[in-house]
Amino acid sequence: MTELLAWLGQPEHSKPLALVIFFLIFVGILVYVFTGKGRKQRLESYKYIPFADDEREQKETDNE
Repeated sequence: MTELLAWLGQPEHSKPLALVIFFLIFVGILVYVFTGKGRKQRLESYKYIPFADDEREQKETDNE
């Protein structure tokens, strides 16, 4: 185990490994975001959240 940590402690080994890990995470995020119709519809519905308060305030003033 200590040999593995010593090997990873060397910049010539840890930098390429970190690059591969970050690239795989980035690709995983892209796949997660751009797949699935249900997720797309849910994310599209979130774009109206800032206007929800305005509609609620408008209804309250109309009722008074």
